[in-house]
Amino acid sequence: MGWVVAFAAVAVGLAVIVAVVTWGPELVRQTQVRDSTLGTAPHAAVEGPGIPAVGSAGTAPAAITDRVDLTWASATAQRLGIPERAMSAYAGAALATAQARPECGIAWNTLAALGSVESGHGTIFGGALDAAGRATPPIIGPALTGTEFDAVSDTDGGTFDGDARWDRAVGPMQFIPSTWERWGADGNGDGVADPQQIDDAALAAAGYLCHGGRDLRIEADWVAAIGSYNGAASYLAKVVHAADTFAAK
Repeated sequence: MGWVVAFAAVAVGLAVIVAVVTWGPELVRQTQVRDSTLGTAPHAAVEGPGIPAVGSAGTAPAAITDRVDLTWASATAQRLGIPERAMSAYAGAALATAQARPECGIAWNTLAALGSVESGHGTIFGGALDAAGRATPPIIGPALTGTEFDAVSDTDGGTFDGDARWDRAVGPMQFIPSTWERWGADGNGDGVADPQQIDDAALAAAGYLCHGGRDLRIEADWVAAIGSYNGAASYLAKVVHAADTFAAK
């Protein structure tokens, strides 16, 4: 991650979160002063309120958003200033991961916090998520040439980022192609893992955060998970603030 770009503040009740874009898991801006030790958060980010699930036991829905009570998602999105399409994805990814990996304990507000900090829930540079949940226009970061950001030579032949020489972070959750190749997921049930599609990206982010047997209800594991996205203490502080604010409102 790296390449910090300020964008419009997102009003959340009386609180205002000023989000920044930090391009892709494991990338850091070359000019950023790196924190050698994450240390601990002031406290583990609290879990968001429970998500009312819909449906009954049996075959899991193909799309993660089909798990979510959309009345709850709409009301929560409006209250928090999160696009409803993104809110449904975060909640659906948390519910799907809770079923598949109950030991992880991931909460929707952690995913929402990452989406806020990484791309303003897909709204960076005046973009938006369309009705199908795809970033429009596609979100593609700068070439990772090693000049301003960590150097990452092309790993995908330009498949995801359109660049056959250097990698670029892509999508609303800002995955670099090599990370997406490992953790990419199909959250909307269309048979394709697309980093520009918010259901796919949110479910992939949940898997990425949970790997290694982490229990995100434990502070040290939660901090380690956020650190795997970006190892700077300043980044951790932004995500803690956003996650706690979303949970409190």
